Amino acid sequence: MKISFDLDDTLIAKNKFKLERSNLLQKLFGIERIREGTVDLFKELKKQKHTIYIYTTSYRSELRIKCMFYSYGISVDYIINQQKHLSKIKKENFRCSKFPPMFKIDIHIDDSLGVELEGQKYGFQTIVISETDENWTQTILDKIKD
Repeated sequence: MKISFDLDDTLIAKNKFKLERSNLLQKLFGIERIREGTVDLFKELKKQKHTIYIYTTSYRSELRIKCMFYSYGISVDYIINQQKHLSKIKKENFRCSKFPPMFKIDIHIDDSLGVELEGQKYGFQTIVISETDENWTQTILDKIKD
C-alpha cells in the first residue's frame, strides 16, 4: 500500500508535540527534528511492505527532505513537494490543496481537517492525526489494518 505523510504539523513542528532526539551532525546542518515515533513507525511500515511517500505543500527541496529522513536512518520512497504538486495538478481541472490519487497514493496522513474534507469531496482516504494524540503511531497502524 502507498501511504503518504504530510510534513508540517504532522511530522514536523517545533512546539506541538515531542520530537526525536537530534545528533550533533543534525544540529550542525540544521536538520529539522521529526515527531517522536516517526522512526519506529516508518520502519514498521517498511517491514509490512508499505511504500512511504511524503506529500507536503511546503517548498522544501526533495533533496532536503530526503536528507532529513536519511539522517534519522529511515528512507522515503517518493517526495511530492509544492512544486511537484502544482505542476501535476494544473493538468487536472480542479483546485485541491492535496490530491493523493494523482500520485496513486492509497492513504494520506495529515493533521488538517481541510484535507480530510477534500478527501471526502474528491474520494480519497485520509487519516487525520491530532497533535495531542500521544499514541499517534498506533492510531495509524490500527487504521491501515481496517
